[in-house]
Amino acid sequence: MGRSLPKTRTVEVEGQKLFLLHDLNSLDPDPAAAGFRAVISGHSHQPAWGERNGVFFLNPGSAGPRRFRLPASVALLRLGRNSVEARIIELKVNEKRPARLVFGDRR
Repeated sequence: MGRSLPKTRTVEVEGQKLFLLHDLNSLDPDPAAAGFRAVISGHSHQPAWGERNGVFFLNPGSAGPRRFRLPASVALLRLGRNSVEARIIELKVNEKRPARLVFGDRR
């Protein structure tokens, strides 16, 4: 039997607090009041990012099998002492095989 994952997780990277959860609709507490710099969620499988009230929100999408008509994607999150940047990376999908991301030159 598999191990269950926690519903939420708080991590600190480069001195910035990040809040991770599955469904953004269940977000509690207020991330700005709690001192979070970024909130990372999933659930909708729709890649998106933006900033609200000084908090950066990121949904990397889904790297698994294509869902609905959404692209398969992952995100790259870059944290600095005073900055947060994200880039959504769309994966090329062969419907007969799982999506995969290849780094570097494969000669």
